[in-house]
Amino acid sequence: MPLKLQGFQVNMFAEITYIVWDPESREAAIVDAGMSEDDEVRAIDNYLSDNELTLKYLINTHLHIDHCFGVEHIKSKYGLGLMASKADEILSSRLKEQAQMFRLPIDVENISIEHDLKDGDVLHLGMEELKVISVPGHSPGGIALYAPDSKFVITGDSLFNRSIGRTDLPGGDHATLIRAVTDKLLSLPGDTKVFPGHGPSTTIAEEHRFNPYL
Repeated sequence: MPLKLQGFQVNMFAEITYIVWDPESREAAIVDAGMSEDDEVRAIDNYLSDNELTLKYLINTHLHIDHCFGVEHIKSKYGLGLMASKADEILSSRLKEQAQMFRLPIDVENISIEHDLKDGDVLHLGMEELKVISVPGHSPGGIALYAPDSKFVITGDSLFNRSIGRTDLPGGDHATLIRAVTDKLLSLPGDTKVFPGHGPSTTIAEEHRFNPYL
């Protein structure tokens, strides 16, 4: 039975927080916990509770602030350590600076990465796999999460519907991002559904044909 995926659009950046879960084991992962308001936090907690899910993983595709607002809540409530690429520690250790850069009226604490995710790592939800794909360029340690049996990939801010991630923020590099998306994401099967960190979903085949940046 394929993995289920539910997206929640949250915070002032319209970031999408995903819950991925296995309907047989009820094991779940939360990806890019960006909840910044109490009602957004409640929506995530209620979804987990209503579906009787056991949260197994707290994962970030990267550590820009709009993907991090809810990380500490998940850490404390569910007793999980953050899984992300250590290459993004330059961002997670400077969340306060990021908040100041965007002039956000939010008090945010810097966060630590407890589990370093590397290209080729495999996580399990029940019998299903989530494969870690390194996609640097939007940030130094950007990753995607690919579920081959369920035919979808969560791309964070590396690949969007008809677009790619910005590379003008600290740690970004345009050539690196284009190379990573082309080599690591566009090489996936064309019918793979793409779930980005902002905006509507797409497929690998559609991005092959219509993405003007690639």
